[in-house]
Amino acid sequence: MSLKLFDLGGRTALVTGSGQGIGFSLAEGLARAGAHVVLNGRDEDKLERAAATLSDRGLGVSTAVFDVTDPDAVSAAVAGIEAGVGPIDILVNNAGIQRRAPLEDFAVETWREVMRTNVDSVFFVGQAVARHMIGRRRGKIINIASLQSEAARYSIAPYTASKGAVKNLTKGMCTDWARHGLQINAIAPGYFETPLNQALIDDPVFDSWLKTRTPAGRWGKVEELQGAAIFLASDAASFVNGQILYVDGGVLATL
Repeated sequence: MSLKLFDLGGRTALVTGSGQGIGFSLAEGLARAGAHVVLNGRDEDKLERAAATLSDRGLGVSTAVFDVTDPDAVSAAVAGIEAGVGPIDILVNNAGIQRRAPLEDFAVETWREVMRTNVDSVFFVGQAVARHMIGRRRGKIINIASLQSEAARYSIAPYTASKGAVKNLTKGMCTDWARHGLQINAIAPGYFETPLNQALIDDPVFDSWLKTRTPAGRWGKVEELQGAAIFLASDAASFVNGQILYVDGGVLATL
């Protein structure tokens, strides 16, 4: 009985930005728990390769190529998934970018790019999917926040601002949509081995600092985020709402 709480069989999950890295790993985890996953991104070739990898592992997968920062494209794509694949039961808003520069030198257009990708997309896709979920009076939305939702580091102030917005947008979505039977929560990863962090991984000074700063003493592995996503997407989290689950190896627990 207890394992059935985590069974995602028969459900459809849309994961944005899932051609690689955290998004791909989350999609794989949800698929292994029984969901049919819809991979999203703008690079069709990358998505097809990712889909082939999951399919070869015996997992149910489709692809949806669209730009999460374009509200019209989002609405059309969500309608297409609903009609062609099935009702979206689970949404993971994962698409995001990182841009580094001293704040005094940060270009205005780059600021806007970060906000469009990291914040606007969560609103656009979340709203489009929620409109369908509300009518069915059920649905799970998982936003990907960050350790930087709580703490800043040099040269990434705009990213920090964007992930702080994701944290509070998650709470706002809960406030508006929980009454309709939806659960909206966020996963906030710490430092994980991903293409987004490759420059930091390759920097011996930062690598040493991170391992010393993290109580677990290491970088996270993307597959270690799968359990959190399965939990929040499942019936086990039926009364968990508006929460931010930090998966950071203990960074926020210590000075």
